[in-house]
Amino acid sequence: MITEHTTKPTFYSTGIEEAERLDREDQLSHFREQFHFPKGENGEDLIYLCGNSLGLQPKGAQDKVMKEMRDWKELGVKGHFTGTTPWTTFHELVNQPMADIVGAKPEEVVVMNTLTVNLHLMMVSFYRPTENRYKILMEKEAFPSDKYAVQSQLKFHGYGIDDGIIEIEARDGEKSIRLEDLLDIVDKRGDEIALIILGNPNYFTGEVFDMKAITEAGHKKGCMVGFDCAHGAGNIILNLHNTGADFAVWCTYKYMNSGPGSLGGVFVHERHLKDNDIPKLAGWWGQDKARRFLMEDEFHPSPTVESWQMSNAPILSFAPMIASVELFSEAGMHKLRSKAIQLTSYLEFLINSLNQPAISIITPEDPQKRGCQLSIRIKDGDKKIYHKIRESGVILDWREPNIIRAAPTPLYNSYRDVYEFIKRLNGILEYN
Repeated sequence: MITEHTTKPTFYSTGIEEAERLDREDQLSHFREQFHFPKGENGEDLIYLCGNSLGLQPKGAQDKVMKEMRDWKELGVKGHFTGTTPWTTFHELVNQPMADIVGAKPEEVVVMNTLTVNLHLMMVSFYRPTENRYKILMEKEAFPSDKYAVQSQLKFHGYGIDDGIIEIEARDGEKSIRLEDLLDIVDKRGDEIALIILGNPNYFTGEVFDMKAITEAGHKKGCMVGFDCAHGAGNIILNLHNTGADFAVWCTYKYMNSGPGSLGGVFVHERHLKDNDIPKLAGWWGQDKARRFLMEDEFHPSPTVESWQMSNAPILSFAPMIASVELFSEAGMHKLRSKAIQLTSYLEFLINSLNQPAISIITPEDPQKRGCQLSIRIKDGDKKIYHKIRESGVILDWREPNIIRAAPTPLYNSYRDVYEFIKRLNGILEYN
């Protein structure tokens, strides 16, 4: 098994024998049996390469939900304080495993709300514009929800969108953003920038940013720095605490397999946790736990990131997440990342072996600069190819104007999955 810092692995053939060899040597292959796969009309499992959009359901998720349904049925309101998993502390069950997944201290991590809601809450606290410093730096190809959130925050504070946003993009003719270009903008315009907010990895290209270098550059110029890790949590080694970033947000329904539209996660660096001068929108679940049920008029914030919580946890959304984080804890992020590098490199190897001019990969070639996802550009934006892939029994997704995103995820995808996808893709391209 390769490690996080090794070079790209070598593969010996494009035949099925190589996929079978890799699957035999895969130390994590048994986790595949812990997930439900969608089935085709013939009753056979579909090839699922869409964990970057919605993760598969862990087989243990239903039992977790039904347990809470039974507690609700049998205990009623008493379930908040009794039973094996009292609801008032239910969210704490995922604090440590989630902190392990994103590389943070437990007091820096909380699961609550949903992704864009959490991004807004973080901008309330960490986007504090002044007359001379009010701009926000983000990628041109940022996820639309992030763009809308940033735009609305600028409007809320009385600034124009065109003037308030600085966008970074790849150079003409290149596929991904150069770190030196991003750092150059921060160096030259940092005095104007109140907040740097980047997706890591970028949802469109799959590019991974150097969070530590960006954070250090931003802080040197007096900027706040945050990251949208929707495509990073459960995918790459984030090491959020060590990056020094002020905050990060993510969802849990992609690589974290917690269910459609499920809860989001928040990281706030420990240096901010006890700073009560930071503005935040308060709710009673952010109150110090020892005082929460005293029903006081005055807000006494929790000394952890939980002070950003507003409401008690939605238990039926939390329950399936427990099933997923248990699998992550058993597998370990470093082993998962190691397999992901090899699995994604195998996908890249097979795509390049096709030598098909109709397709190209826009995701960085360096395994350390990408996660599980490869973004495949289709020449002339031919979406018919995507539809034919879906018809062949492979689930992945399309992003306008011409990108297919394929994400072999290490918890449940096999090398055989990747081989079969490329075999079917090749047949479609040859037919076209």
